[in-house]
Amino acid sequence: MRLDFTPDDEAFRAEVAQWMDHHLTGRFAVLRHRGGPGDDEAYPALRKDWERELAAGGWTCVGWPREHGGRGLSIEQQLIFHEEYARAGGPGRMGHIGEGLMGPTLIALGTEAQKARFLPGIAAGTEYWCQGYSEPSAGSDLANVQTRARRDEASGDWVLHGQKVWTSWAVESQWIFVLARSEPGSKGHKGLSFLLVPLDQPGIEIRPIRQITGGAEFNEVYFDGARARAEDIVGAPGGGWAVAMALLGFERGASTLGQQMHFIDELELLVATAKANGAARDPHLRGRIAGAWAGLRVLRYNALRMLSGPQDGALRREAMIYKYCWSNWHRELGKLALDVLGVDGDVRSPEGSDRNRLQQMALYARADTIYAGTNEIQLNLIAERALGMPKAPRPN
Repeated sequence: MRLDFTPDDEAFRAEVAQWMDHHLTGRFAVLRHRGGPGDDEAYPALRKDWERELAAGGWTCVGWPREHGGRGLSIEQQLIFHEEYARAGGPGRMGHIGEGLMGPTLIALGTEAQKARFLPGIAAGTEYWCQGYSEPSAGSDLANVQTRARRDEASGDWVLHGQKVWTSWAVESQWIFVLARSEPGSKGHKGLSFLLVPLDQPGIEIRPIRQITGGAEFNEVYFDGARARAEDIVGAPGGGWAVAMALLGFERGASTLGQQMHFIDELELLVATAKANGAARDPHLRGRIAGAWAGLRVLRYNALRMLSGPQDGALRREAMIYKYCWSNWHRELGKLALDVLGVDGDVRSPEGSDRNRLQQMALYARADTIYAGTNEIQLNLIAERALGMPKAPRPN
């Protein structure tokens, strides 16, 4: 793991900064610093146009191998790209799930036909994906999914019945990858299959979920006879758990760099607000701001440590702690933001204003330690899978 940058890296940094400065203008200027946590619904159509602008410039899928339509950048240059993207105010990425999760999973585990079919649309910013994992009875306990997939003997297609919940951007996506129970009577992680399902078809209903932030980027997705083609299964039938875990490994890989750059932007906004309203003169708040800065540096170095190993979707020890660490850091940043705002934090602010951005972030961050595995689940995973500790006996 390198912690410094070569002259070539710094030349690359200048290239990224120049491109962003030239292109995040005109009709795209309104997107600066928009679309982050708590602001995900901002300008979805324009942000899709921005994805195509990025693709035309060769700035999507920067870490993918060149043979799959990526740029094949080193870890150091990927970090530089995300740093400069955030510094320029680049908007939240509409293509994140396809580029950061689905694409790497297909590159590692998909068939050649699947790679040829799906990777170009992701890289071009023309096809968007959402994640069909969580269910009402299977949130943190993902292995308890009950959505069913049965094989149509005549066509070989998979027919789905069930429900997914907390599905980010289902209304803006063309495809959803679904973890479904394909072997009747199976339990836990056995008998699951990983299916690629088009959303524009009969048998699918999408319902938005309105949140405390006022937004509704999360959705419920209902399957009532929806279909996935026989060839649109990743891995073997019944082997979906291994694919799902590999995808989570990629979620804690290079995609973490973009997330951290947004965190930097939020922290810098918080510091600027504290200086402007006088909160920075409070020694207690100054200490908490310094602690937040130090915590973010720790997250950055752990991400570099994660990315120094093979990018094969494996959940290494340093990756196992990442979700627990960042979600608690971000939740505390939300609390700090409200304390810095003081009484102004209790007053509704104009959309897109600095105060509104901090308010939305603080509200959104309350869920960080719940979704994608609660704190309690994360600590169990760290103890059992990272440290090899025995499971605690269940009480009688």
